[in-house]
Amino acid sequence: MTETHTLALPEVDLVYDVRGTGGNTLLMIGQPMTADGFGALAEHFTDRTVVTYDPRGLGRSTRKDGRSELTPQDQAADLHRLIEALGGGPVDVFASSGGAVTALELVAKYPGDVGTLVAHEPPINAVLPDAAAADRARARFYEAYQAKGNGAGMAAFIVMTSWQGEFTDAYFEQPLPDPAMFGMPAEDDGNRDDPLLSKKSWSITDYRPDAAALTAAPTRIVIGVGEETGNAYTARTAHGVAALLGQEAVVFPSHHGGFLGGDFGYAGKPPEFAAKLREVLDVKA
Repeated sequence: MTETHTLALPEVDLVYDVRGTGGNTLLMIGQPMTADGFGALAEHFTDRTVVTYDPRGLGRSTRKDGRSELTPQDQAADLHRLIEALGGGPVDVFASSGGAVTALELVAKYPGDVGTLVAHEPPINAVLPDAAAADRARARFYEAYQAKGNGAGMAAFIVMTSWQGEFTDAYFEQPLPDPAMFGMPAEDDGNRDDPLLSKKSWSITDYRPDAAALTAAPTRIVIGVGEETGNAYTARTAHGVAALLGQEAVVFPSHHGGFLGGDFGYAGKPPEFAAKLREVLDVKA
């Protein structure tokens, strides 16, 4: 059974889902992905109370603050209030991509909220040796989106996030990809509000983790990386964040979205991913 609730906050009506009533609470968060991306993974944790949510301004969570940017600071504050509404921490957290960045901010600002955090492939440019080039690569897909729309922007984004190694001159010298290469239409629908391709989420990739606060927190932090991500952008950022915290990244099955089911067109290996996540969560600090 899944129960859907709305937490009315001054700046947002935050919509979240609760599955089950047993065991420790496991909060699953993404960004810009919403709660529906965690369905396949949640099925493997029926012995826990699993909570998923839509970040402010995404999916069902309607903003009331008149703003559009998606910041880890705002989202961490929202999660703190959500955890309070659930009865208080510490809860365990599995966080993916931009959600992993938000989760790092949550631990830094509200260290009592989280028992164990598994942060899977947080996209943070500052931890890369080629951080300036990563900023330039981000600007490249943004400019493609602004010039030609969603298909062009997403194709350039895919090329960026699949590029192996640092963003060298060879990366920038290649022509922008044809959306048809990825089965996407080239037609421009006129939309420029995509949370992934616009500047709405730049504060996520611009985030600078507070290593001192994170290492001082009582939270056990595990940085995850997909075995199939290779040496691509989010694998490199995962290893960079892990090194910042004085640890090594833990390898998970599949790729950046390794927990996704087949209904997302980017299917991972949810059973294998869930088994690894359970193994990591069950480790006693």
